[in-house]
Amino acid sequence: MTPQFVAVGHVTLDHIGGDVQPGGTALYAALTAHHLGCSVGLVTSFGPDFPRHLFPPEFQVVHVPAPQTTAFRHERGRDGRRLTLLGRAEDLEVGHLPASWKAADLALLAPDANEVDPYCAAEFTEGAVGAAVQGWLRERGAGGVISPARWEDAPLVLPHVQTVFLSEEDMGPFEDEVVEWFERIPVGVITVGSRGAHLFVSGERHFIEADPADEVDATGAGDVFAAAFLIQYQREGNPWDAAQFAACAAALSVEGVGVAAIPLRAAVEERLAAYRSRLGRAEAT
Repeated sequence: MTPQFVAVGHVTLDHIGGDVQPGGTALYAALTAHHLGCSVGLVTSFGPDFPRHLFPPEFQVVHVPAPQTTAFRHERGRDGRRLTLLGRAEDLEVGHLPASWKAADLALLAPDANEVDPYCAAEFTEGAVGAAVQGWLRERGAGGVISPARWEDAPLVLPHVQTVFLSEEDMGPFEDEVVEWFERIPVGVITVGSRGAHLFVSGERHFIEADPADEVDATGAGDVFAAAFLIQYQREGNPWDAAQFAACAAALSVEGVGVAAIPLRAAVEERLAAYRSRLGRAEAT
């Protein structure tokens, strides 16, 4: 059966302080799609140390076996987030995509460690393709420390995607290049944490206000935003409405810990109604 939403990317083990929690853009996005009512396919690679029970029984999973799961150490300092790659699973190639999945309504390419073959973008010919590009903007240095890297394969991906997602931190020193990408695709999003997001529609920038949240754990919020945006944009066809929906989904996701806080559609819609009411009151005054 062809899933409605396909995510391609590593699931990860994230070392945060003294804790280790499952993560990865693909995992957060796939679970968001599931909670929003989509059937889900996940193409990923992980080792025997990953808690596979996190995948709902309804998930269709293509697992590329690996001796270890991709793992990161997350640290925060005065200069922002510092990532260290501790281990890496296997590459995800075009050949790992089931033929029937290429007809999915939605696909999100979601690399975390440069593991997704950029040629995958051209394989989804029936639906809308998004790219959460953070993992293509990273290179591994001495000791596994991650630093910004130029996205050399952008020309292979951009002609085939509808939307590109990245965070302000992911952008690094490449702001001018990012703006150029967004002039070549229908929609681009730069999330800026608790402040909201910059939405680019046909190259024009708009600001999407965040929904205030009682933040507990911000890990994965941008991934939740990306999946929620793609799903709502396909459903309604309005990028501004989709961005507001995604902002509310992301806000809910930070009010708990890890993937357990990813919200259901009913909760997002309730939050969205309050968000729009508040914006309407602010505009009226």
